[in-house]
Amino acid sequence: MEEIYKDKRDKGMYKCGKCNVKLFDSTSKFDSRTQWPSFRKSMKGTVATKPDLSHGMVRTEILCEKCGNHLGHVFDDGKMCGDTHPEAGKRFCVLSSSLKFEKK
Repeated sequence: MEEIYKDKRDKGMYKCGKCNVKLFDSTSKFDSRTQWPSFRKSMKGTVATKPDLSHGMVRTEILCEKCGNHLGHVFDDGKMCGDTHPEAGKRFCVLSSSLKFEKK
């Protein structure tokens, strides 16, 4: 059964579910009051972006830089979605099914 990471609070590393590269540290995770796990930043050099114009919307898709695995989307609404961190701004909205979690 697929693990849902939205409410996970353990310290550790979120990795690509396909190639195992480290993508997000749990310290950058926040409760965005959405149904997806949200992060304020990715590990440097691990996440690629590209425009996504599907479904009549303009969004920015995020993918694993190493293997191209679709991770979700990134938005500029972190502060509006509950992130109170001083670096708040971006919200990496990630599909649980694209991740694996490694506990510290």
